[in-house]
Amino acid sequence: MHNDEMLPEATQEEPAPRKKSHVARNVLLGFLAVVLVAGAVSGFYLYNLANSFNTKTQKIEHAFPEESTRPTKPALPNGGEATNILVLGSDSRSATVDTAKEGAPSDQRSDSMMLVHIPADRKNIFITSIMRDTWVDIPGHGSAKINAAMAFGGIPLVVQTVEGILDTRIDHVAVIDFEGFKSMTDALGGVEVNVPIAFSARDFDFAKGKQVLSGDKALVFVRERYAFPDGDYQRVKNQQLFLKALLGKFLTTETLTDPGKISAVVDEVSPYVSVDQTLDAVAVGQLALELRNVRSGDVQSFTLPNSGTGWSADGQSIVVADQAAIDALKRALKEDKVGDYLKAEGIAN
Repeated sequence: MHNDEMLPEATQEEPAPRKKSHVARNVLLGFLAVVLVAGAVSGFYLYNLANSFNTKTQKIEHAFPEESTRPTKPALPNGGEATNILVLGSDSRSATVDTAKEGAPSDQRSDSMMLVHIPADRKNIFITSIMRDTWVDIPGHGSAKINAAMAFGGIPLVVQTVEGILDTRIDHVAVIDFEGFKSMTDALGGVEVNVPIAFSARDFDFAKGKQVLSGDKALVFVRERYAFPDGDYQRVKNQQLFLKALLGKFLTTETLTDPGKISAVVDEVSPYVSVDQTLDAVAVGQLALELRNVRSGDVQSFTLPNSGTGWSADGQSIVVADQAAIDALKRALKEDKVGDYLKAEGIAN
């Protein structure tokens, strides 16, 4: 018997995705924008931004599994060190989420999951989005959808599961609530997107073409899946569109030269972010300085390789992991050559 049966089913059968689709989850920007924007401004202002992030975010007391279960950091030829950050998205800051942060089982599933790989040369950011219904081995619980790991064992088990899949050590963890994403959009004065498919959802109408989305409307745009024939796959395409538009607005001269706007964004986002104990103001400030030359074109996103949808032995609709392709990604992560891996696979933004 598989261990996902006790949890509510959230998946409908969906068409197989293109192997090289480019998917990133919207929850990343609440954290990533703090780092990228901070790196583009003066040292004094950088300190203030990092300090605001440090004091307003919540800390995850137990973010990592037992050391004996974890992979080691590889030694790179150039002596540098890549950084890996696991970013989890949540729809609620309820008691169940707080329980998960303490490392205990809860009824909360991680709605979005990404591994952010920052290479040692700090010239790029690579985002591996993990489909929430990917069928994997969850340590101590057998085969299940990866988003069940949070419910089975809180954040430490999510970390252990992802580290096991990719044989890659995770340095930091960030959990971001969707309400922060909405507030961030409003703090920017809205974000313009080119809506590819007209649809209606939750009292909002989305005409095809360019339009400026407020926080509430943007949240519906990136969440909605039932309005589309291919469900979650169109949703993640919409998320990718919005991510690029949001990041593009962050990195305009208009935003970067407006301290008030940047402060407003950081202030709005930080209360909705929880991070591990080591991701403090110093760590954020250091990352910001190292990534100061990174722009939206240097960020590449892709999905954990999969073979499309299938069925588990107990009748659940699942995303089937492509183990051979994942093994190639493992090697790329270990050798800090994810950029070369993406070129070889023909994956580009």
